Amino acid sequence: MATRTEEDVWVDAQQSAEFRAHRKRYRSFVFPFAVGFLVWYFGFILLTTFARDFVSTPVWGSVNVAFVLAILQFVTTFFIAWLYDRYATRRLDGPGRDLKRRVESELAQC
Repeated sequence: MATRTEEDVWVDAQQSAEFRAHRKRYRSFVFPFAVGFLVWYFGFILLTTFARDFVSTPVWGSVNVAFVLAILQFVTTFFIAWLYDRYATRRLDGPGRDLKRRVESELAQC
């Protein structure tokens, strides 16, 4: 019987149902939020570039729509980071740790 190499262990891990499920869980969060945030970000850039009358509209005192949208960019960034932390803690960390342990134990046998 041929001994497995480290490369075999890594290839088997990547092709496992466990790894595919883990990658799917990760992508199901990251891709929609990344696309959504980029649309929001570039929408803000386009508004400030081409809709100057709109973004110059005063909201309160000398605070205008552009300033509010800029602050909301920061709020959105921190909110998405918080959501990802919660999601990763609940859905990614445990399965990722289990997969890592399995691969490490198989690598130790090589």
